[in-house]
Amino acid sequence: MRNAKVTRSTAETDIHVVIDLDGTGQYECDTGVGFFDHMLDQLSRHSLIDITVTCKGDTFIDDHHSVEDVGIALGQALTKALGDKRGIRRYGDCHLAMDDSLVRAALDLSGRPFLVWNVDFPTEKIGSFDTELVREFFQAFSTHGGITLHVDTLHGLNSHHIAEAAFKAVARALRTAVESDPRKADAIPSTKGTL
Repeated sequence: MRNAKVTRSTAETDIHVVIDLDGTGQYECDTGVGFFDHMLDQLSRHSLIDITVTCKGDTFIDDHHSVEDVGIALGQALTKALGDKRGIRRYGDCHLAMDDSLVRAALDLSGRPFLVWNVDFPTEKIGSFDTELVREFFQAFSTHGGITLHVDTLHGLNSHHIAEAAFKAVARALRTAVESDPRKADAIPSTKGTL
């Protein structure tokens, strides 16, 4: 079974994450940060990974700890659910258009975390949400998920559209990468024999 549960409790956040890689994109996300919940819903829906997230964080300070720590916990859950990564496609990419925005995401579930982030937002906030936290989430997610992740905005005028296109593009790339490869269902997708 390719699923996992992760609990992360610190002085700043208390987080519970459940994922199922072979889901249908069902989601239940409650982080106390409305826009971030909306983005996590997109991540689930478009990756077809079932995601449940609850987070009680110190949002009276700001949203940073909650967003970053959810990224950490989701990355850890992904790593657990993938196990030895036997039979997966490993790579995924997507060009995703959303109104004025066009975002490209490419990733490798290599076990070697690295984030390349070429995404600029025209505004510092989307409602009350700090746009810089989008990068913070993907940095934490890629680091703890062992993902080489490249995200680039090719076009974009509206910060909400850019952020949502980024989450959806990563979701679509992730959907491909975690899928079973029917031609190599019993093989580790590496010449090294391990990932």
